[in-house]
Amino acid sequence: MIAGKRRGRTGGYIPRPMSRRLLRLLAAGVLALALVTTLGACSKKRDFPIREGLGLEVNGLKYTVFITRELNLRDPEDKSYFKGPEAPPGSAYYGVFLQVCNEGSKPLPATRDFTVVDTQGNHFQPIPLPATNDYRYKPDIVAPHRCLPTLGSMAQIGPASGSLLLFKIPNANIENRPLDLQIGASGTQNVSDHQRVELDI
Repeated sequence: MIAGKRRGRTGGYIPRPMSRRLLRLLAAGVLALALVTTLGACSKKRDFPIREGLGLEVNGLKYTVFITRELNLRDPEDKSYFKGPEAPPGSAYYGVFLQVCNEGSKPLPATRDFTVVDTQGNHFQPIPLPATNDYRYKPDIVAPHRCLPTLGSMAQIGPASGSLLLFKIPNANIENRPLDLQIGASGTQNVSDHQRVELDI
């Protein structure tokens, strides 16, 4: 006799009915798969950083880091980003150039919450830049279908095409790569709401 089948009255073979235990296991598996799929679809929180050049949604706005690089204040281009003073021995300035876009239908506030974090858990805050700096990041209200920096501004038409966040980081911490830019939702201090971009340093 064929395994898993039994002989019918007419001599043919018909499948044996599934046991209750097997049915329960199957039902539990289907339920677990549905739950995982639903949670994955509902949650926008990432457990891993994305790379530069990719858009990251935070509180309804899309943040895109275009480039991160060390600034040399003796270079004429970099001098326009930050006039100094130069970084102290053992440290360097790094510019993070980013764009913030609103693809929704209502105005939304851009966040002020940025932190660079190394693999040892050290945190670095942006250096405040003067209002006269045309390249600085300005956490304004972003209108629907608009971006920061605004179209035609110095920051937008400049070589990096993004607004500047300036960080002073010790050289020793640069060795603790990868460094992430942590972006928090506007108006919240909840770390679980933060998203991360891996900086190309």
